[in-house]
Amino acid sequence: MKSLKELWRVAANELAAWCCTSTTLDYKKLESRVEHEGLSFLTITLPSFAKDFERSLEAKKVDSSVFVGFQRRQGPLPIFLGGFLSQVFDSSNGLLLDSPSIDAIFAIRQLTLMFKKIKLPSTPARERAAMRGYIECENEVKRAAELGSTELYKRFSRIAALLYSDVFSELENELYEGTLTPRHGPGATADGLRGNAKYHQLEWPQRMEAVFSYWENAAPGGHYASLDHFAEVDFVEPGSERPVKVISVPKTLQTPRIIAIEPTSMQYMQQAVSKKMSELLESSIIAGNTRSNVVFGQIGFKDQVPNRLLAHEGSLTGSLATLDLSEASDRVSMRHVESLVSFWPLLQEALEVTRSSKASVPGWGIVPLSKYASMGSALTFPVEAMTFLVAVYMGLEERLGRHITRKDVQSMRGKVRIYGDDIIIPVDLVRPVIGNLELLGFKINAGKSFWNGNFRESCGGDYFSGSDVTPVRVTRVFPSSRADVSEIQSLVALRNLFYSRGLWQTAKYLDSVVRKVLPYFPIVGPTSDLLGRHSVCFTYNDSVVNKRGTKMCPKLHRPLVKGYVARSRIPDSKASGFGALLKFFLKQGDDPFADPKHLERQGRPDSVDINIRWRPPF
Repeated sequence: MKSLKELWRVAANELAAWCCTSTTLDYKKLESRVEHEGLSFLTITLPSFAKDFERSLEAKKVDSSVFVGFQRRQGPLPIFLGGFLSQVFDSSNGLLLDSPSIDAIFAIRQLTLMFKKIKLPSTPARERAAMRGYIECENEVKRAAELGSTELYKRFSRIAALLYSDVFSELENELYEGTLTPRHGPGATADGLRGNAKYHQLEWPQRMEAVFSYWENAAPGGHYASLDHFAEVDFVEPGSERPVKVISVPKTLQTPRIIAIEPTSMQYMQQAVSKKMSELLESSIIAGNTRSNVVFGQIGFKDQVPNRLLAHEGSLTGSLATLDLSEASDRVSMRHVESLVSFWPLLQEALEVTRSSKASVPGWGIVPLSKYASMGSALTFPVEAMTFLVAVYMGLEERLGRHITRKDVQSMRGKVRIYGDDIIIPVDLVRPVIGNLELLGFKINAGKSFWNGNFRESCGGDYFSGSDVTPVRVTRVFPSSRADVSEIQSLVALRNLFYSRGLWQTAKYLDSVVRKVLPYFPIVGPTSDLLGRHSVCFTYNDSVVNKRGTKMCPKLHRPLVKGYVARSRIPDSKASGFGALLKFFLKQGDDPFADPKHLERQGRPDSVDINIRWRPPF
């Protein structure tokens, strides 16, 4: 706690120097509030202040409904961080200044959002509340699906066919020909299989056989598998299928993230459909087609940069809006998915059989699901993105007052972009798009949606009038010893982020914190595997050689520096027999030299340690 407060003080003083103000009284107030409220003041109350600040930027004024809980002396602005706020809003009436200080806007966001995403376990009460919210959301999804009119979903299907006909037709062809390649992810599964044990899966849903047979997808080499192997397989009837396992993982101290762990067989085939679907949606031309993919450039799964560039443009010109949804993935219902692919029966069946229909929720038992899938399914991300893009064009059609065409869709390239639940659209479409999203049962996150002022945020990029005001965030508590490897890696990354944002005094303070656990903390380039400092003064020539902690490599005649290297350990997981054979067939086409010991170890690292080494600084 003390180290976090000290970091805030150092950053506040440096930002105050940027803006020619003082934060001495602000720090005293912070100390007092932390003493009475604890860590929640840094992780919950300050982010709420930031949310009110962003809403004020959107409304272009500060009124009495915001900054509740913070004292005001005279006028509408709170005393806390008042030196910065007065450079953004008029102290007398609260209106946004004609030329607000970008540095002050960044400073306020940095000082209030610095600790929002620090990874700390939530209280049991907050975890129970999150699980209760999951159930309430499920009930709302069910009601929304039942209440949605037939006409609404017919319109949804028609527009989905216009947007995705080329993609879905090609995907259906591959399903028919059986050319999709399944794969296992590195994470946990509901049946407890880990690492290479996943390749010897002996549980398979019977309903999946119609589209994805065990023989063709999970048996090692199909006809190479023996009948004895099939005798071991449990083909599970629908009523006896294993449910997804709903758990909470750290997100913020206030609200944990709720995810679902899928059974091995489900995630295995979800990966097959998801990988090909995502590739097709991001392709400019669909194989075997003479025309371009109509949604190319409007939907993405790998690169967040296009969204950030459009958010930057929207903050500068005011022509583009950024929308965010609450509980986005949990509100995509089976009715949405059925309408999305209603003209492609084989694809519809594939999406249905790779979906878990029930969940094991702590405190609630086994619950049947109306949602398509929770976060944790490999298909959640592409399916939700496609659903939201359809809603966007339902809004465009409403605004135009006629059926849209491929030409209309292509004309929106560079103006519409979907990445998960981050939606960017033209400002003049905001009202009809929000209206259609709500008709479909989705909820707009008003606190993170912007279209009136000059503030925009999307995919981790925050902008005001074309300037980047994205704060640097602390994600872990500071390490207490060299054994806290993850915390050390996070701290070094934090130091370098502060340095890259020009907060050099803050970075210097963190240097002293790092050196308490890492005696050697050299200047290195961003490509070095050493845990080190980034610097604009990064040069290595003859003048630095022979100094303490530096030398020349006697073989390659390049400079070496002494520092710490983090090494992760992949857990031992030996594959043998049918499992090893299946993995061999699945890895055909991959780089055979990527990991020569892949049959001996597999999965996410189970331990990380650091060792002192001599390494190139670049």
